Amino acid sequence: MTSITSVELNYLVFRYLQESGFTHSAFALGYEASINKCPIDGNLVPPGALITFVQKGLQYLEMEANLSNNDTDMDEDFSFLQPLDLITKDVYELRQIIKEKRKVLQKEKDKDKDKDKELGREHEGERGRIRDKERHEREKELEKDKERTDKDKDREKQHEEQTNREMVTDQEDKVEVKLEDNKVLGGPEPMDISTTSTSQACEIHSSDVTILEGHTSEVCACAWSPTGSLLASGSGDSTARIWTIADSSSRQGSNGPPNVLVLKHVKGRTNEKSKDVTTLDWNGEGTLLATGSYDGQARIWTTSGELKSTLSKHKGPIFSLKWNKKGDYLLTGSCDKTAIVWDVKAEECKQQFDFHTGPTLDVDWRNNVSFATSSTDNMIYVCKIGEVLPIKTFVGHQGEVNCVKWDPTGSLLASCSDDITAKVWSMKQDKFVHDLKEHSKEIYTIRWSPTGPGTINPNQQLVLASASFDSTVKLWDVELGKLIHSLNGHRDPVYSVAFSPNGEYLASGSLDRSMHIWSLKEGKIVKTYTGNGGVFEVCWNKEGDKIAACFANNIVCVLDFRM
Repeated sequence: MTSITSVELNYLVFRYLQESGFTHSAFALGYEASINKCPIDGNLVPPGALITFVQKGLQYLEMEANLSNNDTDMDEDFSFLQPLDLITKDVYELRQIIKEKRKVLQKEKDKDKDKDKELGREHEGERGRIRDKERHEREKELEKDKERTDKDKDREKQHEEQTNREMVTDQEDKVEVKLEDNKVLGGPEPMDISTTSTSQACEIHSSDVTILEGHTSEVCACAWSPTGSLLASGSGDSTARIWTIADSSSRQGSNGPPNVLVLKHVKGRTNEKSKDVTTLDWNGEGTLLATGSYDGQARIWTTSGELKSTLSKHKGPIFSLKWNKKGDYLLTGSCDKTAIVWDVKAEECKQQFDFHTGPTLDVDWRNNVSFATSSTDNMIYVCKIGEVLPIKTFVGHQGEVNCVKWDPTGSLLASCSDDITAKVWSMKQDKFVHDLKEHSKEIYTIRWSPTGPGTINPNQQLVLASASFDSTVKLWDVELGKLIHSLNGHRDPVYSVAFSPNGEYLASGSLDRSMHIWSLKEGKIVKTYTGNGGVFEVCWNKEGDKIAACFANNIVCVLDFRM
C-alpha cells in the first residue's frame, strides 16, 4: 500500500499555506521543517494539491463505508454521511451510521404503510391530509439533510478549485466602481476586465518582455537601483541577484543572456531554507544593496557583487529592511520581535528596539533618525535613535499590522492590517485620522502616490493605494478619507502595488499570475501581463519606462512600458 511520508505531508501543508496567503505561517513551517532540503520538485506539484488529496481521501472513506451495503440506492447512503463524520470516524463507525439511518428510514416507510392500511381509501378527508402532511414533512427533512450534505460537498469542491485563502465567491459584490463624487457607476465584473477583449488589447507583447531565468526557487522580492539599470531580486534559493538590464533602444528583443551577479547567502549547497532572501533595498546612491535573510542576518553588497558587511544580532528571520535617506543607517525588523538600527560605516548595531510582543512585520523611516515599526501584536511604534522609549504609540488595529508607510513629507503614517482596515495616523494626535474600511478581506500592503517635481500634478492631493486578499486594489483620498476608485481586475489576493514615478499609473501583482497596469485617471487597466506563477512583487525603474515583476515559478520579468 502506498504511504505518504511526513516530509511529503509537510510540503503539501507548506504549499497550502503559501497558496492561501498565510505568508508568515508558511515561512515559519518552511523554516522549521527545512522544506527546501526536501527532494520534492515544487513545479510538479499542482495548485491545491492538499485539498485534492484530502477530498480524495474522504471520497475513498465514503466508498469503503458503503461497500458492505448491497442496496442499489448508493447515493442515498452517501447522503447519510456528513463531512465531519468522515474526518472523525473510522470505517466501522461510518457503516454503523449508515445502518442506523437506514433503519430509521425503513421504520418511517413501515409507519406510512400501516397508516395507509388503518385509514383506508374511504378516509381521504382531514386525517388523510394530516398523514400526507406528516409524510411530506419527513421527506422534506430528509431532503434538507441531503441538501446540507450536497452543500458541504459543493463547498469542499469550491475550496479545492480555489487554492488561496477564502476566495471571493460573489463576484457581483465587486461590480461597482466608486468614484470620488460618490456616484456609483455600473462596471464590468472582475473576470470581464482581465479576460475579455479589452484586456487582450492591453496584453503586453512578448517582444516587450525580458524573462530573467536563473533562480531555482520562488522569487519574493525585487528592487530597481535608484541610479542606472541595475535590478536586484531575492529568492528562496539562498541567493540575491543583480541583473544589468539594457535600455529599450539597445536591446534586441529578448535575445542574449542578461548580465547577472549571483550573491550567495550560503557557501556550498544552496538548497537550504534558513538562507531564504526575504527582503532587499538599495541605498539612495544606488552603490550598495542590503539583503535580509531567514537566517536573521542582514548583508550589504557592492554593485560588483562583493559582500561588504554581515550584520548579525537578530535571533530570528528578518522580514523587512530599509536604508535611511542619508545612507548612514540601515533599519531591520525581525521575527525576534525587535528592530535594529545599524551603523553602516562601523558595521555594528547602533541601537536595538524591543517594544513589540510579537514578530516585527514592517519598518519604515520617517526621516534620517526616526522610524515606525509594526507587528503581529497589532501595535505600531514610532521610535527615535537615542530614545529609550517610543516617541509615539498608535493603538487601534484589531489584527496583525502587515505594513506601515510614511507619506513623502513624513507627517502622515499609513498602516494596513489583517483586521480588514487601513488607517492613517498623524504625529499630532493619538487616535487615527482616518479608518478606511471598504475592503472585505485582509489588507496585505499599502503605497503612497509620489508627489513633487516630475509627477503629473506636483500640487496634487496625496493618494493611498491598498492591496487586499479580496482581489481588489483601492485608491483613497487621504484628505477626505474617502474611496476614489476600487480597481477590480484580479481574481486572487493582490500582494503588491507600485505607483509609476510620475504618479499617472499603478502596477499591481496578484496570486492569479497576472500583473495589471492601471490608469489612475480612468481607474481602468491599460496594460496587462500574465506569467506562470503568482506575482509576489512589482516595481518601476526611476524613468518609469520599465516594470519588474517577480514570480512564484522562479522567474523575474522586465516589461517595457510605453503608452
